Amino acid sequence: MGAFETLIYEKEGTIGCVTLNRPQSLNAYNIQMRDDLSVVLRAVRDDDEVRVVLFKGAGEKAFCAGADLTEFLTAPPPVSARRIRFDRDVWGLFLSIPQPLIAVLHGYVLGSGIEMALCCDMRIASDDAHFGLPEVELGILPAAGGTQTLPRLVGQGKALEMLMSGRRINAQEAWESGLVNRVVPKSRLLEIAKKTAEKIASYDPDVMRCVKQAVRRGIDLSLTEGLDLEKRLAHQLLRSNGLNHEHT
Repeated sequence: MGAFETLIYEKEGTIGCVTLNRPQSLNAYNIQMRDDLSVVLRAVRDDDEVRVVLFKGAGEKAFCAGADLTEFLTAPPPVSARRIRFDRDVWGLFLSIPQPLIAVLHGYVLGSGIEMALCCDMRIASDDAHFGLPEVELGILPAAGGTQTLPRLVGQGKALEMLMSGRRINAQEAWESGLVNRVVPKSRLLEIAKKTAEKIASYDPDVMRCVKQAVRRGIDLSLTEGLDLEKRLAHQLLRSNGLNHEHT
């Protein structure tokens, strides 16, 4: 895979690592990053060697401080605006990845940054991380999935507070609300994230994919439908391993 303007993609054995690489702009999400992510996510999705992927931000100050407003708040002609928005469905691509995704978060995690993290399966944050959705202050809607993914994770009340007030929360409050899975010292953030990735990568990749599918798809089903999905996935794994599942 070639070099990218806004990202660094590395693969060590079965672990992929995507680094948002615009530290001079606090890794702000711009149109080029959208295009680069589109290429990387498709490549990851189709690479059976990759068992887990880390997403992190370059520099000391931010994972991603949101969209680059110098680009996204300009006013191109309507046709161009629609093309910019829909030609690359990065957020849909995130949700289509079958492998476990781990967001490695530090510093500013705002706007598109928090929405990107919410598309991942786990979020490990450093103790200096700050989270927020400031779009309402700009008169716009968080339109990269934030209004849908955030309440599914932290509940409607907390989500509406963050979405409507634009208030930022620190790492401790993010952990208490369920927004992040762990808070760790910044000096150990990458080390702990890599160890977590190595642990997940050591397990059967088909099992990990089925676990992800069961939870991700099941959350929008009734309990009865979710249990049926779980049963079908369990039987699928048994068949793929050549085991008899009549008594399960």
